[in-house]
Amino acid sequence: MKNKTWTRWLTLSFLALIFTLITPLTSTINAQDESYDQNLINEALEEPGTLKVGMEANYAPFNWSQTSSSNGAVEISNSPGEYANGYDVQMAVRLAEELNLTLEIIKLDWDGLPPALESGMIDAVIAGMSPTPERERQIDFSNAYYNSEIVLVVREDSNYAAANSIGDFDSARVTAQLNTFHYDLIEQIPNVHRQTAMDSFPAMITSVLSGKSDAYVSEAPGAMAATAANSDLMYITFDENNGFDTGQVNTSIAVGMQKDSPLLDPVNQALSTISQADRDQLMNDMVLLNERGESTGFWGDVREIWDMYGSQFLVGARNTLIIALISTVIGSTIGLGIAIYRSIPVDKKRNPISYFFYKLFDLLIMVYIEIFRGTPMMVQSMLIFYGSKLFFNIDMSPLFAALLIVSVNTGAYISEVFRGGIMGIDKGQSEAAKAIGMSHFQSMTTVILPQAIRNTLPALGNEFVINIKDTSVLNVIAVTELFFVTRSAAGSTYMTFQSFLIASIIYFVMTFVTTRLLRLIENYMSGSASYTVHESSTMPKTVERGSL
Repeated sequence: MKNKTWTRWLTLSFLALIFTLITPLTSTINAQDESYDQNLINEALEEPGTLKVGMEANYAPFNWSQTSSSNGAVEISNSPGEYANGYDVQMAVRLAEELNLTLEIIKLDWDGLPPALESGMIDAVIAGMSPTPERERQIDFSNAYYNSEIVLVVREDSNYAAANSIGDFDSARVTAQLNTFHYDLIEQIPNVHRQTAMDSFPAMITSVLSGKSDAYVSEAPGAMAATAANSDLMYITFDENNGFDTGQVNTSIAVGMQKDSPLLDPVNQALSTISQADRDQLMNDMVLLNERGESTGFWGDVREIWDMYGSQFLVGARNTLIIALISTVIGSTIGLGIAIYRSIPVDKKRNPISYFFYKLFDLLIMVYIEIFRGTPMMVQSMLIFYGSKLFFNIDMSPLFAALLIVSVNTGAYISEVFRGGIMGIDKGQSEAAKAIGMSHFQSMTTVILPQAIRNTLPALGNEFVINIKDTSVLNVIAVTELFFVTRSAAGSTYMTFQSFLIASIIYFVMTFVTTRLLRLIENYMSGSASYTVHESSTMPKTVERGSL
């Protein structure tokens, strides 16, 4: 009996020793399994150690912009002085911390997110994006980090406020955001008047509040934020049998990454560390941050927006003027050079080789002019900004891209303006200049161009004013100009009309002052003080300054 007890004791002791030795080894193996391959992650990033996340910062409560770092907001790298906050931002913060990376938020237009991801400008899209079948062909998505239901947002005093099913919206005017699966769901409403899709939620909210639309399709969190900020709105939820049939469309929200990105597994692993309770609490916190007190009236709302975003409006106005001024000067220089080149006389019989190369370069100029005059600047912005990175790996800053785009666009238009101004000068003056021995260059610089520039000055001034307004299309490449800032303010406060009223006043002041300054310059150049006529006994009258 004692032998059996002794044997049992030895066996247990041996097993205990083995367990003691194995436990640390097992813990080490598990720790290695739960760790992240930092080298693999850094290889997948555009900038090692930094997770670049793209979002609109214009879609509360998922993401919005503000002017301070309060409540855990993160500074937007491509918009100095502006901070991003919201559910997406806080999820990005948690992912970056779990992956031991530095987070960088890049603000982009919704339509610019996929090309930015594809070109490598950003590493991930965390912007309330659902993995629809169309998107999954271009983007890999992580596991869901939020699940939502589809609702309809209406005015609280509308005829649809008591609706219980989508059938109750028979013949209603309904809209949804552009390039989302929400817009396709509208067709399920009987006899619906499907309105044109809108580019942002603030635009849809304004449409419903103004009575242009009866409802818009939204996810529940977005509707919660909209109603928290606008007491005149409410949203309609539906039970399973009376709501929208999403079919195979996944209504969850996920992180978008490049196809076959090595980031996919680490991101999924990091998401698994965030409990459902934490996610629900985080969404509730973000919705509460969008609540507004009682409205102080229209002008009170305008003042509130200015107090919150006034500095950003001024920065946007400054950038707008800088882009318009520099681009107009560079574009005018390009246009003037083209006009002078195309006025050079080349004799085909005397110089056939020179004539060939002259016509070849002239053909290239014509192609340039026709392309940039025949396509919208917004399309040019998308192609140049994202295409240069995608095809040539040239990573332009938004401001540099803006100056390049507006300059070459302006040059195409101004070249024809200058050509018309040169052709408008009487040919006798060119012949007179040649008769007294002037070269083509001398006659152009001293006789023709001074008159041509004076005659085209109104058109040049008009182009400058147009450029001030046309910089608004640059918001698609996230240039921090006035329109870009205005959309941020509207998206964060849901006070669209008030925000755009402020912008319209600033645009008017800029263009009004600019027009008056150009008028003074034009009057000065058209007066007799702008030129002096000299007479000589040996040559005809010539112009020393200005024009004849």
